[in-house]
Amino acid sequence: MDSQKVDMFMMANSKFFEAHHLPAIRERLLSLDESKWAMVQTTQFKDPTTSLIISLLAGGLGIDRFYIGDTGLGIAKLLTCGGLGIWNIVDWFLIMGVTREKNMEKFQNALY
Repeated sequence: MDSQKVDMFMMANSKFFEAHHLPAIRERLLSLDESKWAMVQTTQFKDPTTSLIISLLAGGLGIDRFYIGDTGLGIAKLLTCGGLGIWNIVDWFLIMGVTREKNMEKFQNALY
């Protein structure tokens, strides 16, 4: 893969991933063939900042978990009113990292 394309992808999408994953993503993209590039380019990643805002505003209803694709946890959070508020507060600190991990899973799935 052309390093210029990879660098542009990294600049545009680095906020969607954990910092320690970025070198591995870059190496993986450099070794990628052209046929998989379109799949990676069209993959839509969830914004961690958006998930934090959703968590702050409607986290007690589990909408933040539904947004990132954790349907089971979203239902559990909805039924327990955010774990009586405790789970909701914990998610304010964890939801951005969880969103970035989900984005990494989505990136890996796009490659296979």
